[in-house]
Amino acid sequence: MGLQKQKRNKTKKLNFFALSLSKKKKKLSSADAVDFVSSSREGVAATITPQHISLSRNALFTGGIRPHNYCLPVLKRERHRLAVLAAATSGSARFFLGTDSAPHARDRKESSCGCAGIYSAPAALPLYAAAFEAAGKLDRLEHFASFAGPDFYGLPRNGDTITLSRSKWRVPGEYRFGEGEEEGGRGSEGSNVVVPMGAGSELAWQVVLE
Repeated sequence: MGLQKQKRNKTKKLNFFALSLSKKKKKLSSADAVDFVSSSREGVAATITPQHISLSRNALFTGGIRPHNYCLPVLKRERHRLAVLAAATSGSARFFLGTDSAPHARDRKESSCGCAGIYSAPAALPLYAAAFEAAGKLDRLEHFASFAGPDFYGLPRNGDTITLSRSKWRVPGEYRFGEGEEEGGRGSEGSNVVVPMGAGSELAWQVVLE
């Protein structure tokens, strides 16, 4: 099924592929890696995270260290971000979605030896949609998110759908988990709090919960 556009309420429907398997190359993050995968033999592919098509190293270093934007592979220069974005939006079957979402507690991120990883899951699809739209390739989002992955592994495509609506929403500043989920509860100093990618920012796309 192709990506369905509904002009009246500005929504996008896409089949959704979600599977965690070992890839030939994980988490594409540089122009060199794009060239490697593109020129490799058949059977070599790579996943691409929302942060590596949305953020450059400025998001990590401008004004000081931004621990919640620290991940591995580390964010790189703008030319690398643009190369990875071009790969993601190319329509090539070698590149597909892989969030690598990592919900490390805030106190583990904001420390002298912080964990690598970005908690992108709550905003991943809206972030991908924004990046594809900015590149003028929104029509290729479904292939990247839903088809290229299962096709690479020889698996059936998922028949279920997720709806993305072009309507603004604000990413929460944090999410609480476990004991102390209520404000002021135990763990309120960061041991049971995760900060998502784009915390506090406004996004143009959101997932419609049906």
